[in-house]
Amino acid sequence: MAEPANYADWSNEQLIARVTELEQRLKDQTESFKPSRSTISDRVALPNLPKQKSRPIHAFDPSKYSTRFIALKFAYLGRAYNGFEYHANNKTPLPTVEEVLWRALMKTKLIFPTKDGVVQDDAEGGVNWEGCEYSKCGRTDKGVSAFGQVIAIRVRSNRKVKRQAGTNIPTTDPAGTKEKDIGAEYDSNVELHDGEAATVSLDAAAEEVKMEDAGSFDPIRDELPYIQLLNRVLPEDVRILAWCPSPPANFSARFSCKERQYKYFFTQPAFLPTPGADGLIETANTGLTREGWLDIGAMREAAAQLVGLHDFRNFCKVDPAKQITNFERQQNIPVHEVRKKSWDRNDYALLMQGIERSKSFQEIHDEHFPDRSPTTLSKRYGELQRLEGFTPRVYTFTVHGSAFLWHQVRHLAAILFLVGQGLEPPSIVSELLDITKTPTKPKYEMATDAPLVLWDCIFPAEGSESGEDALDWVYVGDHGGTENSKRSDARAGNGEFGRGGVMHDLWAIWRKRKIDETLVGTLLDVVAAQGAKNYCTKRDPKSASRSARVFDGGDGPKLVGKYVPVLQKERMESVEAQNTRYAARKGLVKRETVDVKVDDDADE
Repeated sequence: MAEPANYADWSNEQLIARVTELEQRLKDQTESFKPSRSTISDRVALPNLPKQKSRPIHAFDPSKYSTRFIALKFAYLGRAYNGFEYHANNKTPLPTVEEVLWRALMKTKLIFPTKDGVVQDDAEGGVNWEGCEYSKCGRTDKGVSAFGQVIAIRVRSNRKVKRQAGTNIPTTDPAGTKEKDIGAEYDSNVELHDGEAATVSLDAAAEEVKMEDAGSFDPIRDELPYIQLLNRVLPEDVRILAWCPSPPANFSARFSCKERQYKYFFTQPAFLPTPGADGLIETANTGLTREGWLDIGAMREAAAQLVGLHDFRNFCKVDPAKQITNFERQQNIPVHEVRKKSWDRNDYALLMQGIERSKSFQEIHDEHFPDRSPTTLSKRYGELQRLEGFTPRVYTFTVHGSAFLWHQVRHLAAILFLVGQGLEPPSIVSELLDITKTPTKPKYEMATDAPLVLWDCIFPAEGSESGEDALDWVYVGDHGGTENSKRSDARAGNGEFGRGGVMHDLWAIWRKRKIDETLVGTLLDVVAAQGAKNYCTKRDPKSASRSARVFDGGDGPKLVGKYVPVLQKERMESVEAQNTRYAARKGLVKRETVDVKVDDDADE
C-alpha cells in the first residue's frame, strides 16, 4: 500500500493541481455509477399517470373591486420588532410592525397602493401607502408592545358594484361608508403566499356572500372577514383584534385620537435581593433598606405630582428636527399592582423565604442603628418591612394623556424607579417639572423599552366631554367579526376561541413562555435550597462604597459606580439652543411656536 503523500512540502501550484485532479476523478466516478433512464424503465414499470392540470392563477384586477374606509385595532408583542414605523431607505436589524402589516395587506389583496399613478401589484417595491388613505395612531419604539394600536385605511370590500345599464361604468352605492366603487366580487384565486394560490384562506371568504343584488348588502355581516384574513398571514405575535365599519367623516387615526394610554410593567422586587446583611443598603431618603425592593408608596407619591398639565421638557428626549417649543402635556399617572388569576402566589416562595432566613430585617437594623427608630426613617418604611419574605409581584405604571413627547413614558418610569429605590426623594419630580429651577434636562438614563405597552387609543365623539371611545368596534367573535363560511366546522370556533382563533394563537405563545417561567422559577427554588445557609449577619464597612445597582426596568440592575443624584448630573443644552443649532445647520427659518399635534404621536 502506497504511503500517503506529505502535502506539507508541496507548493501552492502542486496543491491546486492535485485538488483539480481529485475533483475530476470524483466527477467521473459519479457519472459512471449514475443509471440511465432506460435502465430504470427496464427494471420498474412506471404507471402511465394522467398529467394534472395546474390551476390557473388569474391576474388580479383592482378595477373589479369596490373599496371602503375602515379602522383596524390590533396588538403586537414588540421584542421581535424594530418599532412600529417603517422608514424608507433605513435598513434595520429587525423588521418593523408597519412593514409586516403592509405585507399582510398586500398578500391578501386588501389594499391597492399606487406608485406614479399606477397600482402597485406586488410587495417588492417597499412599503407604500399612497392612495390608501392611511393614518396611524401611535408610533412605538423598538421593543415596545401595543395592545390597542389603531390605523385607518381604505381596503377592498365584498360589496358588488352597481353598473349603469348597457355600460361597464360603475356607479356610486349610497349605502356604503366613504365608498369608492371601483370593483366587483371577491376573487378566490388571489395569490397569498409566494407562488401558491390562497385557496384555504380566501376561498372561505368567497363562499360567504354570493349576492345578486348589491342593494341587499349588509355592511357588517356580508363583508370580508378582515380579521381572519389578516391573522392568517401575520406573524403569531401580531393579531388583529377588531375593525370599525364606519369611522366618522374626516377620521384620522392620528389626529382624531384624544387620549393614548400606556402601561409600564415592573416587578417587586425589581431585582433579586441578597440575603443577610450584605443585601442591606442605606440611602439618604429611606434609611436602611433591602437592595432590590421598591418603595411603592414613595413611587405613588412621586407619580401624583405628575398629574395635570405640566412642562415635561425634562422628562423626554428633544428632537430638534421637529423644532418643538411647547412641552406642556396633560397626564394622569396611577401605579397599580397587576392582579391576575394566572399568578401563583406560591411561585419562588422558598427562594424569597431564604432572603431573611438568617436574621430578620428588624434584628439587623437594631444591631447597626440601635439609636434610631425605624418609624423615624420613613412613613413608607413599614410597607418595605411587610414586603420582606413575600413572593414576587407585578405592578404597572400607567400613563393617560392626550399627547406625548419623544420617549416621555420611559423617562417618567426611570425617575419613579430611582424614587422607589430610595436613590431620589419623591420631590425630585416637582424639581424637574419646575423649569425655572431646572431649565435644562440632567443627563439621566431612561428606562428600558420591553416592559412598555401602548395599552389603548381613545376616539371620543366630536364635542363629547365623557372621554369615552365612540368608535363602533366589531371585535373578533362579535357579529361581523367572525368568518361566515358555508362550510360548517364546529371545531373552527367563532374566530376568538377554537381552532385558528385569536385566543388559540395567543394561548400557544403564553404557554410556551409560562413553561419557561415555571422551569426557571423552580430552578431558583432548587438552587436556593441547596448548600449551607451561612448568610452574613454583619455589614461590611466597605459596603457603603461599593458600586450602586440601579434598576431601569430591565432584567437586572446596572452597576453605575458611585451614584450621582439627578440634579447634580451634567446638563443637556437648552431646548432653544438645540433647536437654533439644528435650524442653522439645515438652513431653516426658526418658528416661534409649534402646534402640539406635530408631536402628539411621538415614539415611545
